[in-house]
Amino acid sequence: MIDTQIKFRKHIIAVTFAIMAIACVLSLGTTTFAQAKGEGTGLERTIKGTENWGEEHNINPMQFIQNIGKSTGIYQILTQKAKAPSESGFKPEVVEAPQIDWGTAPGWQSLIMIGVGFLIVYLAVGKGFEPLLLIPIGFGTILVNIIGAGMGDLPDGMLAIIYKAGVGNEFFPMLIFMGIGAMTDFGPLIANPKTAILGGAAQFGVFFTLFGVAVMNLFGLNYNIMQACAIGIIGGADGPTSIYVSGKLAPELMGVIAVAAYSYMALVPMIQPPIMKALTSKKERMIHMPNPRKVSKMEKVLFPLMLLLLTILLLPPAAPLIGMLAFGNFVKESGAATRLSKTMENELMNIVSIVLSLGVGSQMTPEKIIKGESVGIIVLGLVAFAVATAGGLLMAKLMNVFLPKDKKINPLIGSAGVSAVPMAARVAHKVAQSEDPTNFILMNAMGPNVAGVIGTAVAAGVFIATYGNL
Repeated sequence: MIDTQIKFRKHIIAVTFAIMAIACVLSLGTTTFAQAKGEGTGLERTIKGTENWGEEHNINPMQFIQNIGKSTGIYQILTQKAKAPSESGFKPEVVEAPQIDWGTAPGWQSLIMIGVGFLIVYLAVGKGFEPLLLIPIGFGTILVNIIGAGMGDLPDGMLAIIYKAGVGNEFFPMLIFMGIGAMTDFGPLIANPKTAILGGAAQFGVFFTLFGVAVMNLFGLNYNIMQACAIGIIGGADGPTSIYVSGKLAPELMGVIAVAAYSYMALVPMIQPPIMKALTSKKERMIHMPNPRKVSKMEKVLFPLMLLLLTILLLPPAAPLIGMLAFGNFVKESGAATRLSKTMENELMNIVSIVLSLGVGSQMTPEKIIKGESVGIIVLGLVAFAVATAGGLLMAKLMNVFLPKDKKINPLIGSAGVSAVPMAARVAHKVAQSEDPTNFILMNAMGPNVAGVIGTAVAAGVFIATYGNL
């Protein structure tokens, strides 16, 4: 058991530094966002929100590495000094982030959005696409667009209150991560640590999208680097993380980003299979894998603690997400507080999912959705998700080049490296069974699937650590 823990810890550390290295390389191409050379298009156009940026905001590889080093918990523990509390004993009043003036939209566009809401509900009920998310999102879209009802108007509109209470301030995403931790079994990942590489490879879609945002700017849109990071995280197919990152870096885009992230999470069964079949051969899809070994209780109990410790030492900005994930998982695996774990994964998770999804749906108004920037976010989110899926698949194929013949992995499990748990793993299993009904890869696919949750949270931490103070 000790050898397994040591080997697993090495894999986790390797994946963490691999993600940081990818961020460093891809950040070289993001200087487009920080230029302020004058009017024009592309590289010469001033990007909205960057007018006052100086040289300190330029993307510099060495500065990037230094900032990452300074953001680690080890550095802060050694150098940071505790501050005495203020005389009043209270923190300064929180100043809300500026919001975009979305303008107005004609009434007939509200009817279009109501139609979109009914379509979302149909996909949830008629087609079975993630009904737990899409039904409340659909009804939130319908209700907020009823002209004269005022359900999305502050201070008294119900949907506006929900959004303000927990969606816009990152409270509900934290609770969701706690519930995810209580519902997640990290056993398949512990049993087969190399699948963590697949979860890390799937995050390539997150970072690749930075280039996509730069291309969008060449065509006249106005995204800055913080908005680019918030859009890119959609590629992780993780709604709570998308809301969290957008709240930190681009709160003005949170509504559209949340809608895109949750929509693509729900549409995993439609988006992934064509990519999976295009990038793998029939022979590869028919590869059988033995079920993962049985993991001891001690390993499962130690895993969330080790994960939290690594986060504290290496990437504190990711601690809110990973910390709540580790908390929920530890309560479950320790077995010392069964009532708490059952509440987290059942009643609390259900309640928060309802109000969070209604709050997301409340942002589906025409003045926000029927705009070039919003359409760009939806397109880029799809690109990020597609590239993330392809990244996991291609990494699995690359690993097979070096693995012994009897140790080959089914590349389909690489597509489960996105964070949509357990949906992405189920889709990989379903595609494998469509080729061979006797092929059961569900538990093997759960390894990269839960690794993707950690990987997306780590990517979020890298973004926040790098660009959070711009």
